[in-house]
Amino acid sequence: MTRESLDLRGPGGPDAAIVGIPDQICYTRAPQTARIDSDSMAKSPLDNAPLDALDNVRVVLVNSAHPGNIGGAARALKNMGLRQLYLVAPREFPAANAIWRAAGAADLLETAVVVDTLEEAVADCGLVVATSARERRIPWPLLTPRECGERAVAEAGTHPVALVFGREDRGLTNEELQACNFHVHIPANPEYSSLNLATAVQVLAYEVRMAALEAQRGERLSYADWDRPPAKASDMELYFEHLQQALAELGFIDPDNPRQTMTRLRRLFSRVRPDDMELGILRGMLTAIQNYIHRTGGKGRPDNASAADGEEG
Repeated sequence: MTRESLDLRGPGGPDAAIVGIPDQICYTRAPQTARIDSDSMAKSPLDNAPLDALDNVRVVLVNSAHPGNIGGAARALKNMGLRQLYLVAPREFPAANAIWRAAGAADLLETAVVVDTLEEAVADCGLVVATSARERRIPWPLLTPRECGERAVAEAGTHPVALVFGREDRGLTNEELQACNFHVHIPANPEYSSLNLATAVQVLAYEVRMAALEAQRGERLSYADWDRPPAKASDMELYFEHLQQALAELGFIDPDNPRQTMTRLRRLFSRVRPDDMELGILRGMLTAIQNYIHRTGGKGRPDNASAADGEEG
């Protein structure tokens, strides 16, 4: 598994290192059924005040190593009126240092949700934004912190939104980054861009709150007038599995060496962001293609004529 080579180590020790990668903490592991409950988490009424939408924005900390960062992140969230903290496989939790760093935000640690994988943490989300500290070989749709805050508030009135932060020392893996709709980059001083994890959380939480306050004062931000909700992250993952299987059966890709084809297709659908009905149509198309292949007993292309052959490795 390839990981992003982010230089997040600062001179102040591990707690001083981080470029947008938060820590997480929690006292009890939520039951499986309680971790991802879209009916209870989603805020359905579109007429709620913009600040109410903050209740539908979650911060997800992936595999945080230092409990102090988790406590600092909880404090940053409460400062900005956010309440949802999700911890993906934290290395040390609960911990006294987390409580100490949280100060008056220990209640967010008590209600934090602990899960084993990022997929679980964002399964019911319609928008998932990952922090990323560098440009990637295959660029992903990128937001500024301000754009991230505006989009989060605009969409949180209709579906859960997740802001994902990676490990202190190496960020998010390529696979984790590719599971997100957008990436967000904090444009820190290039001569010293290493941000503490809780500081990075504070930056994005501030932008989310400012966007909510701006919307409350003026014209309401909204997630376009669309007739269907966006496909959930968990449904998109199932679609990508189905797509890869169908493309392999067609002979379009080599299942043992798909190269960058699936990564680029993920990026395409992250840009488009199909709604739930559109995703159902796409999956129905794939099923029809597979049924045709099985009926005819052949593939759509010869094995040695894969269209992915021209793709870089």
